[in-house]
Amino acid sequence: MTDPTAAPASYASLFDLTGKRAMVVGGASGIGREVARGLADHHAQVVVADRNLDGARETAALLADGTAIELDVLDVTQIDRAAAEHPDLDVLVFTAATNVRKRVVDYSPEELDRVIDLNLKASFHLVRAFGSAMARRPNGGSIIGFSSIRAVAVEPGQSVYAATKAGVIQLLRTAAAELGPQRVRCNAIAPGVVTTALTQQIRDDKAWNDAYAQKSALGRWAAPHEMVGAAVYLASDAASFVTGSVLFVDGGWTAIDGRFEPPN
Repeated sequence: MTDPTAAPASYASLFDLTGKRAMVVGGASGIGREVARGLADHHAQVVVADRNLDGARETAALLADGTAIELDVLDVTQIDRAAAEHPDLDVLVFTAATNVRKRVVDYSPEELDRVIDLNLKASFHLVRAFGSAMARRPNGGSIIGFSSIRAVAVEPGQSVYAATKAGVIQLLRTAAAELGPQRVRCNAIAPGVVTTALTQQIRDDKAWNDAYAQKSALGRWAAPHEMVGAAVYLASDAASFVTGSVLFVDGGWTAIDGRFEPPN
């Protein structure tokens, strides 16, 4: 067992994931695929888990040391089986999410269940199953869940999505408190607007697309690979004293109150 309070011989080694085993849930495409690549490029062994097994295999083929498994996170039995079959994980990253953009009064019970089941209930079961396994290991582990700026900044049509993403943060904070004594760190990454399949509806509308781009301090959308640095950091020994935190990777979106620039 390594001593996390001891200074490393070389600080350059803090981001080296050699010898660590990671699983990326939702790794068949988008942010998940890029995170899997980033972890592998820092020498982790990576299991790519996704309901889309073909896509997971495509991602795994891009990695130096990658394997793929089929995992439907809406099936609790499959989650428990995956945790039992991979009891030696050092890192778990989960990215899967969905959204139905409708105003509260227009939401159907079926749409409500669909968003909550994938975004929040599946996240709970992943943290429960894999957190339990990590807590039994002498070196613990790192659990990283993807939330969103919508956890703290909303707009019409984002009610249930926003509620679930806020819930993911509170879930991970509570897990951090409960699993901290077993050296399991739990943190959230909150992206801004990212060019993924989930945001295609927005990007297809030029006015909507441009309004989102102009909202951030950097004046543009993020690409999926721009989430990788945060994930590698939270997975690594560089974040050995970071738990219960939310890392916003949003181009300054949540720092800005509108885009009007007052006159001098």
